[in-house]
Amino acid sequence: MTGLTTNIGNIELRNPTILASGVLCNGTILKRAAAEGAGAVITKSITIEKRSGYSTPIITGVEGGLVNAVGLANPGYKEYLSQDLPIAKDGEVPVVVSVAGRETEEFMEICIEAEKVGADAVELNLSCPHVEKRGLEIGSDPVAVGRIVKEVKGALKIPVHTKLGLSDNLQNSAIAAQDAGTDAVVAINTIKAMAIDVQARMPVLSNIYGGLSGTAIHPIALRCVHELYSNLSIPVVGCGGVKDWQTAVEFLLAGASAVQIGSAVAIEGIKIFQEIANGIKLYLNEYGFKNVEEIIGVANG
Repeated sequence: MTGLTTNIGNIELRNPTILASGVLCNGTILKRAAAEGAGAVITKSITIEKRSGYSTPIITGVEGGLVNAVGLANPGYKEYLSQDLPIAKDGEVPVVVSVAGRETEEFMEICIEAEKVGADAVELNLSCPHVEKRGLEIGSDPVAVGRIVKEVKGALKIPVHTKLGLSDNLQNSAIAAQDAGTDAVVAINTIKAMAIDVQARMPVLSNIYGGLSGTAIHPIALRCVHELYSNLSIPVVGCGGVKDWQTAVEFLLAGASAVQIGSAVAIEGIKIFQEIANGIKLYLNEYGFKNVEEIIGVANG
């Protein structure tokens, strides 16, 4: 029997598919994703205070994906952790809490509470491309990444994952996160982009710029994972443009221990987790691999 289980540090997943942090991340949807086969689920990125996000329109379809600028909309960490996390935990798969902040103290406060109420791990969102002074601006600074990861890791017993976005400093930031003790690096988030309405002759999104997700960014994300796997000794999680079992397997071959799926859930439906897991299993059987572990990083030579 071919095994689909995989490990991200000391967290075991029944298969390598994970619901990525995003707009489809309230407690009910997280629970449903688990029921539909996801190996783990990630909450939406939560902040200290409630955030209404940007005014509409916040999302638009483009060739090869979606561009969105939600603005980290969330009810604030206290409400989300008390109301949505317990529902997500009912799904009986690992629940990772995504955390966004401006300063180390904000990350610390949210992460400590997340651990207290039952999170299986936290994911530090150092990668959002469209919210000022949160996310990518932090993640592209290796010194800031190392400082935040070290402080958070030192305060928690549960695993800490660091999500980094596309930047010239991706490799250096990932190494800084590893040196500071992160248990895994997640790459990448959406890429800063925009769309223009040629009839109205103006940007489509209210925020003008947003994050491009979907198949258009997959080759870029794949390259990032390949390079990270070559330079790190901790697990890498691939994120960006996974739409089927083939794109998931590409990430695994490049060095990812698991893959996050976001836009494809909105486009193809929530049953995509089981479909991708089944496809990976058929692939492993066809080529005589006993488990997922045997193909991780094979394309690195």
